[in-house]
Amino acid sequence: MPQFVDPSMGHVLLQSLALGSVQIAVGTLVNGLIVISAGALAAFLARRPVWLRVQRYVTGTVLGAFAVSMATDRSKAVVSA
Repeated sequence: MPQFVDPSMGHVLLQSLALGSVQIAVGTLVNGLIVISAGALAAFLARRPVWLRVQRYVTGTVLGAFAVSMATDRSKAVVSA
């Protein structure tokens, strides 16, 4: 009978649970930092309406440029067989 798990590598289930736990912890930390940063940025923009207007124009310009870039792109689509 073939052996599918190498004993030197440890138990696959425990490795999977450890990796999943690490990914959940890192994801929670990163998302928490994003939420805190977004809250601080929202408070900053609420106190400074000029910066809010600048942010809106910059965001609109970047998104508009991206849309034009996509609309004028002549590259061929990648098609997998």
